[in-house]
Amino acid sequence: MTEQKSRGSIGARRNPETERAVLDAAEAILVEGGYPALSIEAVARRARAGKPTVYRWWPSRGRLLLAVYDRRKQDIAIPDTGSLDGDLLLFLKRLFAFWATGPNGDLFRLIIAEAQSDPDVAAALADYVAQRRRMIAAIFDRALLRGDMDPQASSDIAAELTVAAAWNRLLHRRLDPSDEALVPLVRQIAGTGRPRPVRSLVV
Repeated sequence: MTEQKSRGSIGARRNPETERAVLDAAEAILVEGGYPALSIEAVARRARAGKPTVYRWWPSRGRLLLAVYDRRKQDIAIPDTGSLDGDLLLFLKRLFAFWATGPNGDLFRLIIAEAQSDPDVAAALADYVAQRRRMIAAIFDRALLRGDMDPQASSDIAAELTVAAAWNRLLHRRLDPSDEALVPLVRQIAGTGRPRPVRSLVV
């Protein structure tokens, strides 16, 4: 019986077939055995890829875990409806719908949980969240340009509040995407950055 040839990389570039096989293998291992079963060796063996190739692309299993999640989430775009409330509402609806589909929410809960005790996962998650916060901040940057937010407000802090609120609902399994559930949350987040009327002091 002839051995199956291992997949490899294309020089410095990633081989799309190998990348897909590695992420497919990692996801299958996570489904079958959870994070403890995930190792670079097990993934390389299942994907028929060389360990050096996997390590070069994902230096740690924490990075590989985030890559599996991020691949599933790539199609969630930052909306541009022309209003701050509209952008936030549509973004949260898309995000909650994604988390409620298949293993997506459970996978991200696993990542958050593992980050509490695994420095490797914590570092990978911190990098991932920083990137996502910058993307979400674009919603508030546009609002600032339109005059929908106080010029002194911070789009970075507003994005951090959005992430915190979304994570809270994920961890408590409150992923209701209805307007009834999300509009009050959106108004609260958006309202923290809105210009406040100046009250005159009557002496």
